[in-house]
Amino acid sequence: MLPNSTHDESRTADRVRPATQAGRFYEADPSELMKELDACFGRHGDTAVSDDIAALVVPHAGYYFSANVAASAFAMLRPEHHYQRIFLLGPSHYAWLNGASVNVADDYYSTPLGTIPVDHATAAALIAADSVFHYNERAHDREHCLEVQLPFLQTRLSEMPPIVPIIISTNKYDHLKRIAAALKPYFTPDNLFVISSDFSHYPTYEGACRADKLTGDALLTGNADHFIDVIEENARRGIPGLETSACGEFAIITLLMMLDSQYDVRHILYQNSGDIDPERRDRVVGYHSFAVMRRKGFSLTEEDKNQLHEIAWRSLTTAFEGKPIPNPEVSDVLKTPCGAFVTLKKNGQLRGCIGYMAEDTPLHEIVAEMARSAAFEDYRFPRLQRSELRDIDVEISVLTPRRRIQSIDEFQLHRHGLLIRKGNHSGTFLPQVADEVNWTKEEFFGHCARDKAGIGWDGWRDAELYVYEAIVF
Repeated sequence: MLPNSTHDESRTADRVRPATQAGRFYEADPSELMKELDACFGRHGDTAVSDDIAALVVPHAGYYFSANVAASAFAMLRPEHHYQRIFLLGPSHYAWLNGASVNVADDYYSTPLGTIPVDHATAAALIAADSVFHYNERAHDREHCLEVQLPFLQTRLSEMPPIVPIIISTNKYDHLKRIAAALKPYFTPDNLFVISSDFSHYPTYEGACRADKLTGDALLTGNADHFIDVIEENARRGIPGLETSACGEFAIITLLMMLDSQYDVRHILYQNSGDIDPERRDRVVGYHSFAVMRRKGFSLTEEDKNQLHEIAWRSLTTAFEGKPIPNPEVSDVLKTPCGAFVTLKKNGQLRGCIGYMAEDTPLHEIVAEMARSAAFEDYRFPRLQRSELRDIDVEISVLTPRRRIQSIDEFQLHRHGLLIRKGNHSGTFLPQVADEVNWTKEEFFGHCARDKAGIGWDGWRDAELYVYEAIVF
């Protein structure tokens, strides 16, 4: 039985892009293709499905070599999930574009399993939004990297939404940033992004495993700049036969440029062609699959807040007794790694404030440690005395996961805290700082850069900028 097709085969389309790779990269006969796909998905029948998938990174080689890796990612999609559209991003194998080509010429894409409509309105909107987008027929007419993903989607999803086919071919960093900026408004739960890329090309089996581990680990960081650095480092390593670390690197970089701290990158599976054909391990191609997951919202109940206050107080009182920091039983939420500040006030006046920005330690431990640090390590004040405890109020600011911003326009006074990083320098202002002063955004950034990060008033303009929110109680 064939999967549901978005378009009735009896309907005449204005222009249908044919399945140019059927019979080459995958089976042309619908029944044989379904049998092949069912076998691939059957190997991943125990895969947990998720509604929190923002993007998949999957290979695009012939199914004989890469379908197992691709299926490992598509198997994570819940079949009943409704997507408004699917963005397909991949590299150009036939035309240099110095930008991105969006297919606005074809009304439908055809595969042996049916036809799929193109979202013309969205495709045209991208071309209108920025001149970095255009249409080049040669980028689409024979290109396999997007086409080979379609049978997986048709098989996996109960309802196949329209697609936005985009071929990216430019090594200009600014162009990739513009492409990412135009796509970012669509990077929502309503849409799915599928990034098509194979990885190492033509080293030995051992060389592929080495290069693909480095490239895959870089992708896992979610940092576009680091990914670019590792791609360039791989080229300098002199790995015999290595022609590229990722043929879809520009599409991957575009994806990474859209990510912030609200997303996690998860590795799913790695194989290379030498695993499929052990007789030809002298010249292989690597295949990774990844999923980009949306983080669930972070919140604290009143019970959580009360327990954190109790933890802070017990940390202070036991310090005067010479005891170690207590380690109480806490909920899973309080075990979440995130940053926090603890502020001590005496009769309404600041008496100490210390925080920790890194997201690598459970929240309850950070609150306990920062309570003691605020009491005894804030250089602006003498060490807290036991006799002062009765006059002390504790305020806790739990920091939500931070995300990187590219412009001051993304910052909201009174809502966002600011973290500035430049080289070995960093500094931050909590959101509530804006409540205590009458600064503009530019003054907020300038004071943070000069007074906290030590990089001068205008140092923020070429620094890394991050925002976060604070739950204050």
